[in-house]
Amino acid sequence: MADVLSQSQIDELLKSMAGGGGSSPKEEKAEVTKAAEPEKKEENFNKYDFYSPRKFTKDKIKLLRSIYENYARILTSQVNGVFRVLTDITVIELRESRYYEYVNMFHENDCMTIVDAYIDEKGKSNVPLMIYCTPGLIITLINHMLGGGDSVIRVEDNYRYSDVEMALYKRVLDYVIHSMDDGFSNYINIEFKMQRVEENPSMTQEIGLDETVVILVLNVDVSGIAAEKIRLCIPGTLLEHIFKIIDNRKHIARGFSYENNSDVIMNHIKDTKFPITGQLGVIKLDISDIYHLQVGDVIDLNKSTKSQVKLYVGRQPWFTGTMGVHKKNIAVRIEDRIRPMGKDKPTEEIIADLLSESVEQKTG
Repeated sequence: MADVLSQSQIDELLKSMAGGGGSSPKEEKAEVTKAAEPEKKEENFNKYDFYSPRKFTKDKIKLLRSIYENYARILTSQVNGVFRVLTDITVIELRESRYYEYVNMFHENDCMTIVDAYIDEKGKSNVPLMIYCTPGLIITLINHMLGGGDSVIRVEDNYRYSDVEMALYKRVLDYVIHSMDDGFSNYINIEFKMQRVEENPSMTQEIGLDETVVILVLNVDVSGIAAEKIRLCIPGTLLEHIFKIIDNRKHIARGFSYENNSDVIMNHIKDTKFPITGQLGVIKLDISDIYHLQVGDVIDLNKSTKSQVKLYVGRQPWFTGTMGVHKKNIAVRIEDRIRPMGKDKPTEEIIADLLSESVEQKTG
């Protein structure tokens, strides 16, 4: 008995005859299996090197990024104002790495600037940081410094500076370096100074090649035409020192916010000088009466000489007393303190007592 073919088998035979051949059962099975398998999404993971663990937490890196984003804004204003060129400087990369990765980026004729860090009450740091600017940025700024046009000058990465350009290079780097002082000013008082310029940075070894550093890359968009770079290398030992000082100051500030510092405040303000005015009485006169006043005229205050005198500290009445004489000088003896109506704050009590003691010592 002949086998009965299904419609799908008939369609497959006709298709194979039209195409000059058909697929084998194994290929059909492979195609079905491939179609049945769901597509696997490729996931990208950052590889972590357990032989060189990270020294700085995400919070520390985030803090450092915030500092250098502020530095980038300050540097943009400095460059635009001083060199009269339109630039936009932004942070495009900040990562923890090894020093040899930073050194390997240099060409033979590149110039790297060594920068010392001076911290208040700590002195100079033993480990400097390094800065590199692409030659296109330096030559463009030098061109504007010397009165050149608005054009952007493009040079090769291995461009060698002349002696004159090297002298101007240091002037340009001074602005780049000193702007970092303001970038850190919200967290720590630190001053950066240029130490020297290395014309063969690949042979410079300020720190060990395997030492931990933070590599920071700034993108400098010059007039929307050229994109230059500023690369900074901050050694891990210097950052640890900076973060330690910042953390200590945070703890001190946090402690003061919960302390009762009234005694400290009073020690600071107790020697403050206030003008004190004695007022026996008040009378109103017409402007014509004041205009006709002469030397020797007497104004009646409708009060006796033994009446109470109000003592004003500033414009506020604080004390009452009686007039008298002390060492041939007119004086007022304080007899009572005027209390504000409906309120008597402890701070006012303290200040009033201090003032009364001070006035009594002066008036006797």
